[in-house]
Amino acid sequence: MDIIGFLKSQFLCHLFISYVFIGTGLIINLIQLFTLPLWPLNKQLYRKINCRLAYCVSSRPLQFSLAPLNLLLDQILTDSQLVMLLEWWSGTDCTLYTDLTNYSKYGKENAIVILNHNFEIDFLCGWNFCERFGLLGSSKVLAKKELSYVPVIGWMWYFLEIVFCKRKWEEDRKTVVQGLQNLRDYPEHFWFLIHCEGTRFTEKKHEISMQVAEAKGLPKLKYHLLPRTKGFAVTVQSLRNVVSAVYDSTLNFRNNENPTLLGVLNGKKYHADLYVRRIPLEEIPEDDQECAQWLHKLYQEKDSFQEEYYKTGTYPGTAIVPARRPWTLLNWLFWASLLSYPLCKGLANMISSGSYLTLTVFALLMVIVSVGVRRMIGVTEIDRGSTYGNNENKKKQP
Repeated sequence: MDIIGFLKSQFLCHLFISYVFIGTGLIINLIQLFTLPLWPLNKQLYRKINCRLAYCVSSRPLQFSLAPLNLLLDQILTDSQLVMLLEWWSGTDCTLYTDLTNYSKYGKENAIVILNHNFEIDFLCGWNFCERFGLLGSSKVLAKKELSYVPVIGWMWYFLEIVFCKRKWEEDRKTVVQGLQNLRDYPEHFWFLIHCEGTRFTEKKHEISMQVAEAKGLPKLKYHLLPRTKGFAVTVQSLRNVVSAVYDSTLNFRNNENPTLLGVLNGKKYHADLYVRRIPLEEIPEDDQECAQWLHKLYQEKDSFQEEYYKTGTYPGTAIVPARRPWTLLNWLFWASLLSYPLCKGLANMISSGSYLTLTVFALLMVIVSVGVRRMIGVTEIDRGSTYGNNENKKKQP
């Protein structure tokens, strides 16, 4: 391992990255608070300002899941400045396979982005896709109610008009529809990222999902879980005539790589391939039942694409590597420089004080943070993700 690779794997580097994120977030939350008076005066200006403020914190768009979201710590981690880590810290390559006639439309229209959910960092590659086309920060999400109370993330989402729900579809349907309707006059182009499977793929969840498929007479899938159709249908209905297309996105990694968030944090480079098909929204049926059938057929096609990828190592379409934009890196460097001074000054004052109690408390805090960070990273591991779908007695799919 070279010296740079060694440094990237050290906890002190990870701790500093976390410090920058938290410090940036609290400052941005305060600025967002002062933008509230703009809402009754000029709602669109308020939205544009907060969209850009949020970019400073997250350097990422927001993820939408049609089933209960993963654990709270998982969501907190995913909201850190991970796009910068993926692109610049780990240097991960992400090759886009698509039709060249559609490529020019990416980033210039509203879209619903459907992502498969097989890898620990698939959400991160989806965000990277958004960043490459200039939509990082303006995409939207449905988040669980508990997150609204979390400093930095929850507060930032409040100012971004994110819809918070209780994870009970029958109770949340009205709230979700209202939140989606609010996006109809949103002043920025946005992408709505969806994991229709609702939870990460595991062998156990796949087995249960295919039992449900057999019981309902639905086609079985090899590389995906059954898609959850109600939330997708509501999303399409609410955003029709606002969203131009659905981007069906299928992700895989070369050489049987098994990417992890911890690997990215340690600076490990991965090689991702993302196949994107643009499907005009007019082709998606308006009827709920027909829309559900359409989505099931789409996932059969996604399964065939994965099957072909495992055989040939490539997807259909033209391979393109969109250029990295420097803004995520420059954004992080700005905040890191700004926040380094108070950190260094505080550490210098603490050391010069010579207080054993102060030094002991600081050391203990570092141990606690170290354990906490490692445990939060552990939550993102596939086998420790959402337990949704693991209850074999719960066969009913919404």
